[in-house]
Amino acid sequence: MIIQNFNDLATTDKKKDCLEILEVGLQAANPENIIPKYVTPNEIKIGDKSINIEKYSNIYSVAFGKAGDSMTRALNAIIPIKSGIVVIPKGSKSIIKGKKFQIFNSRHPKPDQTSVKAAKEVMKFVQNKRSDELIIFLVSGGGSSLLAMPNEITLDDKIHVTTVLLKSGATIQEFNCIRKHLSKIKGGKLVENMKCQGIGLIMSDVEGDDLSSIASGTTYMDDTTYADALKIIEKYKIKWKMPIEVLQILENGKIKESSETPKKAKIENQIIANNNDCLEAMQRKAKEIGYEVCTMQVFGDIKDVVTKILENISENQKKCLIFAGEPTVRVLGKGMGGRNQELVLRILKNTQKLKKIVIASIGTDGIDGNSVFAGAITENTRIDSSVMKEFLKNSDSGRFFQKQKGSIVTDFTHTNLMDIGVILS
Repeated sequence: MIIQNFNDLATTDKKKDCLEILEVGLQAANPENIIPKYVTPNEIKIGDKSINIEKYSNIYSVAFGKAGDSMTRALNAIIPIKSGIVVIPKGSKSIIKGKKFQIFNSRHPKPDQTSVKAAKEVMKFVQNKRSDELIIFLVSGGGSSLLAMPNEITLDDKIHVTTVLLKSGATIQEFNCIRKHLSKIKGGKLVENMKCQGIGLIMSDVEGDDLSSIASGTTYMDDTTYADALKIIEKYKIKWKMPIEVLQILENGKIKESSETPKKAKIENQIIANNNDCLEAMQRKAKEIGYEVCTMQVFGDIKDVVTKILENISENQKKCLIFAGEPTVRVLGKGMGGRNQELVLRILKNTQKLKKIVIASIGTDGIDGNSVFAGAITENTRIDSSVMKEFLKNSDSGRFFQKQKGSIVTDFTHTNLMDIGVILS
C-alpha cells in the first residue's frame, strides 16, 4: 500500500472506494510498471525506432528528479548499468543501493549547495564518456531544482528567484523559461558538448508533455528566449523583486543572442509515462467496483479549476468523477498545505448544499506543497463557511485537514506524474 494511513481514513465504504481508486493511480506511476514497456535486455524502443544496446562498450545512467532512484532501479533490473548518478530530493531515502551509483539528495523546490555539487558531477560524468558508450538519462519532474548550475549569478540569487516565482502563480513553463536562461545546464546545455551517445527516458509532470519544460529540458532543447523570460517577469509584476544581477543577465542575453539556449535537440528524448497513465488505471478500477465514470484533466488557476470540477459533479448515486493535472496556486499566507489540499478545501466549501459526496486529491509525488501530506480526503459535511475562508486566506489547507483527520500520508512515492483526484457520489 502506498497510502500509509489507508485503514485510518477508510471510515466509510465510499471513502474506502475513493482511496482504492487513488491507490491504483499511484501504482500506475511506479517506474517498475513503466520502464519494462520500453526497455528489454538488448534494446530500447523509442516510438517506431529501436536502439540496439548490445553495440555499446558500456552503458551508464544519469537520473534526476523525484523518480530518479526508482527509475534507476527499474532500469538496472533489466540492463547491467556500469555506473551512474542518481539525484533525488532531500528527505527521500534512495531505494537503490550499491557502490556503482553515486546518490545526491538535493533540495526541492529551491536548490541548495548539493544541487550545485550534483550538477557539476553530472556534467563531468557526461563529458568524460567516449563515443562508443551510451548514457541513458532518466528524467522526472523536480529535476530543475535538484540540478543547479547558476550562470553568472550566485546560488542565493537563484534561490531568491525561485522563491519569487513559486509565489507568483506563474505556470511551470513560464517558471522554467526563466530558470533555463539563468543556468549552465538546463535547456539542453547538459548534452550540448557530449561525445558519447545518449537517450532520454522521461516521466512527464507537465501539461501537454512539453519536453522543454520537464526538469527544464536539461537533456532536450529550449524554444524560449531571454526576451520571453523578461516578458514573464513583467507579466507577473515581479521585476522589483528580482536581483539586479538577474535582470542584467536577461537584458544582456536579449541583446547578444549568441548566448541563447540550444534550439535543436542533440539526443532522442522519449516520454514513457504521463498523468494519463494514472487516469486510465483509476478509470478501470472505478468501473470495476461499480461506478459510472467521468474523467477530466485540469490545469490553470485553482479557482477556474474548481469551477470546472463543480460543473461536472453529479449528485446521482454511484457516479465517479476522476480529475487529474496540476492547478496553479498563488500563495497568500504563511500557512501549511499545497495545491491538492487547497483544491479539496475549495471544493468542500462549494459543495455544502449538495447530497453526500467524498472528495479527495493527492500529488503522485507524495508531498503536497510545504506539507508532509500527499493531499486530503473528506466528505462534504457542514462546516462554517467563514472558518474555511480563514484557512484559505492563510494558505493553510494542510492544518484544516489535520484537524478534520483527513490528511493522506504516503511519504515520498519515488515518482511524479502530477496530481490525481476523485469525487464519489
